[in-house]
Amino acid sequence: MAGGGRVLDGLAALGPFFAVDSHPPGEAPAPPWRPVSELATQPGVLSQRIAATRATLAARGGRPVGEIESRVAASAAHLGIVARLVAPAVGAAAVGGRVDMRLDGLWWQDVVGGPVPLSVPEPEPGGAVTGEWAERLLRDAVAPVTDATSQVERVSGQVLWGNVASGINAAASQVARARPDLADEAWACARALFASPWLSREQHPPGPAFRRSSCCLFYRLVPDARSWRSAICGDCVLGGHS
Repeated sequence: MAGGGRVLDGLAALGPFFAVDSHPPGEAPAPPWRPVSELATQPGVLSQRIAATRATLAARGGRPVGEIESRVAASAAHLGIVARLVAPAVGAAAVGGRVDMRLDGLWWQDVVGGPVPLSVPEPEPGGAVTGEWAERLLRDAVAPVTDATSQVERVSGQVLWGNVASGINAAASQVARARPDLADEAWACARALFASPWLSREQHPPGPAFRRSSCCLFYRLVPDARSWRSAICGDCVLGGHS
């Protein structure tokens, strides 16, 4: 318990995308907590999440919902979810702990805007970062949500797995900024994840200069086609085009 509390405190200190609640393994926290697995197994739940994201994007831009492409909203929703799954795993490993990120043991609250509340089984101290750790995180947590997104909306796998790569790199970057003494551990986590066949499309290694091999499509939220370059993300493949 004490070791698990240390891991939780370490995650909270890294920022809101890392901070999590916890519950005893195998137990279900009380409502409003909901199983994260529903995002991968119940298309209606994921569709509702994407629709809510679409409405939020429209409101932020002062535009009708119909002007926001559904695939852009799907990419935004997916990026928010996978970043939320990846960050605690990377952060915990960096601070010397381990969080079980299998979907059937995770719980969430359907809040739009900012990191969704997430509850994980009580973490454990220790555990080395290995290829097995990386493969398990991608296979058991990230891939099911990614596959479900591509089935609910017509978004290419290259875009969605680029979102995953972006989320991993962002998580390692944030750990390195918040805890420079853990930078080596954070980037080791990112490299282990990038070594997986799931991310074989990525041409650049993780690091401060990382550039993903696809676009998250967020630039399409800009109504004026002439100003789209001002809306591309810092790690976007389009940023390397003149």
